[in-house]
Amino acid sequence: MVRRFTDEPVSAESLDRILRNAVRGPSAGFSQGQAFLVLTGEDLKRFWEVAGAAAADSVTSAPLVIVPMSAKRVYLDRYAQPDKGWTDRDEKRWPVPFWHIDTGMAALLILLTVPEAVGPFRAAFGVPDDHEPIGAIAIGHNAEPAPRDLRARRRPARDVIHYGRW
Repeated sequence: MVRRFTDEPVSAESLDRILRNAVRGPSAGFSQGQAFLVLTGEDLKRFWEVAGAAAADSVTSAPLVIVPMSAKRVYLDRYAQPDKGWTDRDEKRWPVPFWHIDTGMAALLILLTVPEAVGPFRAAFGVPDDHEPIGAIAIGHNAEPAPRDLRARRRPARDVIHYGRW
């Protein structure tokens, strides 16, 4: 993850590709209960004033931040429709909060789409009512001299992949 960014802006083409992929993620019942707040310029300055305590100073130099948000209400409304067979909006029916899981998958799609020269950083923070932020992804061009080699810290595949049984 990149923690220092150049002042070069993220191209409109790159941003379009990132967001196009973000909205293609899976969602329970095709609820599509994600939203993305895209911040640049003055909006980004205001964001760091509010959320800055949660981020390292170097990250605040990123020219772009995308805040993926989940909307539980959208899922509860969708599953109360006749084709789903539930007549109520009781969230106890949900074994896990798919609104957060699906938004996390969308955030991962953003991270996987970011061009090689552009690096993301995620910082957790709390906010809104109906849409809950699942983090903030700071995106910009890498200003660090060389990428860190984390291969030695990565768990070997044989420790995390199991075929047929544990």
